[in-house]
Amino acid sequence: MFHIPVFIQTAGLLILSNVFMTFAWYGHLRHLSSRSWLIAALISWGIALFEYLLQVPANRIGFSQFSLAQLKILQEAITLSVFVPFAVYYMGQPFKMDYVWAALCLLGAVYFIFRS
Repeated sequence: MFHIPVFIQTAGLLILSNVFMTFAWYGHLRHLSSRSWLIAALISWGIALFEYLLQVPANRIGFSQFSLAQLKILQEAITLSVFVPFAVYYMGQPFKMDYVWAALCLLGAVYFIFRS
């Protein structure tokens, strides 16, 4: 049987969970701005359930090989990688060089946390 490396399993699940998380946190700003905040919160909560169904196994799988700090930094790098295309293409926000600088800072964080 084909074995998928722990890093690929962890990163893949975290990417998928971040897609749900990003829509749960920010998608209501585009589609539910005319509805009450309570309706937006309940719908976002429903979307966030799928995030947790992917994030919890991702962290459990990842923790078998990575430290807690490594999992957190990986999560943050993935979050920015998912957020920027969401902001630009889905929410219509302008691309800013600040995204590039933030990504470079996160690459530094990834380097330092995984170098040992």
